[in-house]
Amino acid sequence: MRDFLAIICAALCGLVFGLGLIASQMTDPARIIAFLNVAGAWDPSLLVVMVAASVVAAPAFAMARRTHHSWLGETITLPDRRHIDSQLLIGAAIFGVGWGLAGICPGPGLVLLGAFDIPALIFIPAVIVGSFLGRMRRLQPAHP
Repeated sequence: MRDFLAIICAALCGLVFGLGLIASQMTDPARIIAFLNVAGAWDPSLLVVMVAASVVAAPAFAMARRTHHSWLGETITLPDRRHIDSQLLIGAAIFGVGWGLAGICPGPGLVLLGAFDIPALIFIPAVIVGSFLGRMRRLQPAHP
């Protein structure tokens, strides 16, 4: 029963997230590219969405840091935000370049995929391949 509740909770959270992306027009790549165009016609709407999301998420992260369990009893492991290594920096750079070129990040990409948007049909498989390659890289033994 707990697994069923977790699936329902995740589905509802995903639905609310997707509807929020649509309502805020964050599924429009032109809006994202306009946000990244700080030297031209800059559109700050994504910044407003990020600040609002941070305000909403802050209490949940505070609770997770205190309890280490979700309301459904699942263990929550937060990343160590003090550990910055080359893999994190390289991954962030690759993500940023892809985001800037496509104007899509994974969340809106999934929403657009549901609408059979052609760029998303290319972007999401590329994200999956990139994630797979990153995982394979982590699984390789280090060379002495």
